[in-house]
Amino acid sequence: MGEATARTHRLADAASAFTSNARNPDLRRAQLSFLGAWTAEWAFTVALGIVAYRDGGAAALGLVGLLRMVPSAVCAPILSPFADRGRRERVLVVVSTVRGLVTAAAAAVAALGGAPVAIYALAVLSTIAATLFRPAHSALLPSLCHTGHELASANVVRGMLDSLATLVGPLLAAVLLEVADVDVVFAVAAAASLWSAALLLRLQYDAPPRPSATGPHLVREIVEGLGVVARNRDLALVLGLAAAQSLTRGALTVFSVLVSIELLGRGEPGAGTLMTAVGVGAVAGSLAASLLVGTRRLGAWFALGVTLWGLPLVLVGLLPHDLPALVFMALIGGGNALIDVAGFTLMGRMAPDAVLARVFGVLESLVAVSIGVGAVAASWIVGEWGLRPALVAVGLVCPVLAAASWWRLRALDGTVGVNDEVVGLLQRVPMLRTLPLPSVEQLARGLEVVDVPAGTVVFQRGDVGDRYYVVESGSVDVLGEGRVIASLGPGEGFGEIALLRRSTRTATVVATADSRLRSLASEHFLAVVLGYTPSAREASVEVDHLLDRYDPDRPDS
Repeated sequence: MGEATARTHRLADAASAFTSNARNPDLRRAQLSFLGAWTAEWAFTVALGIVAYRDGGAAALGLVGLLRMVPSAVCAPILSPFADRGRRERVLVVVSTVRGLVTAAAAAVAALGGAPVAIYALAVLSTIAATLFRPAHSALLPSLCHTGHELASANVVRGMLDSLATLVGPLLAAVLLEVADVDVVFAVAAAASLWSAALLLRLQYDAPPRPSATGPHLVREIVEGLGVVARNRDLALVLGLAAAQSLTRGALTVFSVLVSIELLGRGEPGAGTLMTAVGVGAVAGSLAASLLVGTRRLGAWFALGVTLWGLPLVLVGLLPHDLPALVFMALIGGGNALIDVAGFTLMGRMAPDAVLARVFGVLESLVAVSIGVGAVAASWIVGEWGLRPALVAVGLVCPVLAAASWWRLRALDGTVGVNDEVVGLLQRVPMLRTLPLPSVEQLARGLEVVDVPAGTVVFQRGDVGDRYYVVESGSVDVLGEGRVIASLGPGEGFGEIALLRRSTRTATVVATADSRLRSLASEHFLAVVLGYTPSAREASVEVDHLLDRYDPDRPDS
């Protein structure tokens, strides 16, 4: 019965992952925008690979992959600070519009029989713009969520949509290549990008406070984002494994074409079919990943996802036959789904909101470099050793690194679990309940533990107010004019009046049992609570209510 109940709860959590996104109009539009953008990206990648192979074979495939990604890698940390200024959805609108226009230009060049080098140049511009999409989108999602569970749910849904894009994009390209040519694929990709931009124009939500989009100090902001990654070993580990996965992804852009044409004899459309198999596996993997919502094993699942990006390539090299190859490619898609859910949720929880887009920008830069290096390395290894040995050599990279990182990732799961408990405690406080998840986690990172024995005075009326408190365990009494005004227990906070009104303490607080409190410095508390309009409004109402209780005869202010 216990196992059946647990299974029922797990299925309910999985279902809630999708329904919570469907009920939230802003989250729904943001997710569909991602679907449009990444369908365009995968269709564009297949068409570009065909153009390069026609132009110069395997060597051209690798070189185009590198040339496409190097400028993107350089621009990612430079452009990502703009997504930490102002409203992030506006950045996404600009990015998707630019991609749509540039891809439409590539369609025109291909239709008119223009030089492939012109298409390559347009592909570079499109990829530079795309570099900013995922960091900005990844940084936007937490602002549309209120709990870690909801953020994990959003990443599950986005992973599913990423998987659908991985399926639909190449499948669309394969179908169009059977009846038309690459210019039509480019045109469809352009339309998908413009649809992505249109969806984001209707987002309406209260964004956390951020600097103006026209502010200076770009270099300082770039360095700040890099510094956050450099100082956080766990964050650096996740980024490093993501880079290894991306290196394999770059190699896959070469292998998918070569395996189809030279190993399986399926011709050019077969490249789209192989990538469609990746998409099928990704969709199935996303459905399975939806069962991970609410678990505390994200590090372990992330390691498995990284492993599944490489091991199937080894198997394709060992068993180069049609059906096994399609199954192995589907396993890669399953690994991609696990990485989307676990990796992006972990990063969204570990990095501060103020630099979140910059941290994702560092990821995007590493991804771009790794994809380019992977494409060139795969081409070189194929030339030196042959296709099958190349599949085995490249495929071993991810499994080996994932195995070496296993214990660190499992320890990270424990850290995130403890943070969930602290965030849950803060979200029980009515004044803090309206805050989006990034703001609550910002508060959680600044909390200090205060153990107070029974009978101890936490602070006296008339003291200088410099901290806010939340009761984690035990109980306290609030005293005013010699009488008990309120008794507070776990999940209730006190001390905000002096901070918000910049006055001395209006009451005395005494522990009535051995208690554990969580305290927050005034500047940390005020920056978050007053910086976000709904919580500032709730705080003002709460303070007026408390002052009425402490002094019923006070004049209205």
